[in-house]
Amino acid sequence: MASSRYSNVVGIDDAPFAREHRGDVPVIATITTQNRLDGLLVGKIRRDGRNSTERLAALIGGSRFHAHVQAVLLQGIAVGGFNVIDIHALAARLERPVLVVARREPNMEKIERALRRKVPGGPRKWRLIERAGPMEPLAGVWVQRAGLDRRQAASLVRSTRAHGALPEALRLAHLIAAAFVEGTSRGRA
Repeated sequence: MASSRYSNVVGIDDAPFAREHRGDVPVIATITTQNRLDGLLVGKIRRDGRNSTERLAALIGGSRFHAHVQAVLLQGIAVGGFNVIDIHALAARLERPVLVVARREPNMEKIERALRRKVPGGPRKWRLIERAGPMEPLAGVWVQRAGLDRRQAASLVRSTRAHGALPEALRLAHLIAAAFVEGTSRGRA
């Protein structure tokens, strides 16, 4: 779905969790239309697991918002620690472009080292990150993309911002995810 102006998007972020937490971690999906919050979805993924792609596809694809969503925005390629999302599989399942957004360039060497040494299934997860392509600077943030070219990705970031560098759907997902678990939002959004 190629568009020069994206108005209906879903932004996904995970909720904070304690370092010693094992089990499921909540994920929040905010649906925005021209940067107005139009809907909210709550799901779960396994901490450091391998079910994020499947769970996010079901969460979005099974929602009443699916038909109107033009793109999926992710605050990072992994949720719940190292539950790495296969962005190409997610884009194919939802038939929507997927854009990973980060404020800063991640330290890929450090991520690879952690995956290979400390995380069950780490080599497979690292291959998913490599398959997503390198993080690239674009419109003031760093991105990985599936189903859209650089021009479309830049348009997506620019047309979905309202306050700050991040698209509004991601900013809202971050704030709501923290409040969902801790009772109040925290951190920079």
